[in-house]
Amino acid sequence: MLEKVENLMVEMVSSLGDKRSVELLHRVPKGKRLRAKLILKIAGVSEVSLKLAAIVELIHAASLLHDDVIDDALSRRGEKSINALFGNKTAIMLGDILYSKGFSELTTMPHEVAYTLSNAVALLSVGELLDVELSHAFNANEALYFDMIYKKTASLIEASAKAAALLCGKKGDIYALYGKNLGLAFQIIDDILDITQSSEVLGKPSLNDFKEGKTTLPYLYMYRRLNAEDQTYLCSLFQTELNETQSLWIKTKMHETNALNDSIAYAKALGFEALDAIKDEEDLGLCSIMKEMIERNF
Repeated sequence: MLEKVENLMVEMVSSLGDKRSVELLHRVPKGKRLRAKLILKIAGVSEVSLKLAAIVELIHAASLLHDDVIDDALSRRGEKSINALFGNKTAIMLGDILYSKGFSELTTMPHEVAYTLSNAVALLSVGELLDVELSHAFNANEALYFDMIYKKTASLIEASAKAAALLCGKKGDIYALYGKNLGLAFQIIDDILDITQSSEVLGKPSLNDFKEGKTTLPYLYMYRRLNAEDQTYLCSLFQTELNETQSLWIKTKMHETNALNDSIAYAKALGFEALDAIKDEEDLGLCSIMKEMIERNF
């Protein structure tokens, strides 16, 4: 079914009559299409659900194109990013094209479905701005971190689940909670893997988030449990090119303070809360999506 979603995305962009846009779309790394999978599992496979999935994936792709420019990222999912291949201007304009086409197609959807998604995209953009602002200095405020990851990552996943439910007459709020928690857990686990996995597995340098100015949940937990001297040292490493000794120090302190285990536990708690929310609903494979994410080796 995801192949049909991919084809619809191409058809939507092709309808603009610009061959270059289509060529560039084919160069955008595809990823797992989590949002499309979620929509099709909740709403079932139909012409309208496939279209909704394609719209959401166009919008998500647009956000990643802009995100890569903001982060000066040269790769995306192990492949060269569009900005690395063709420059920032091309990446930004392609992102604008995908956003605009996604929104124009969204106007054909029921009003509540369209509003749910368009409002989430506004939140996503605010989340991007928050992410940039938080990168200026080490952030020790957990509330700011959670607000940012909710808006930047979880809001669109939450909206995708809710919109899919609304599309087929199911309880929007229940699926919204599932989607929100899935999005939050997804981001927290991604933040954990940046620390625990090797550069070869990640497709980017290990501990890259900290170098890029991202104070993620494990760092927040660790910082809170360090003595004043170690807190000062940790902040001095923020946004720097870490050497082997400094990287080892961070990873050692992560284990000593139990920061990683507690971050994993938090992500799992979110997952179990989401599963509890849908326990009385028909099993659509949503349990397996969540369990696959939270029941893994770190």
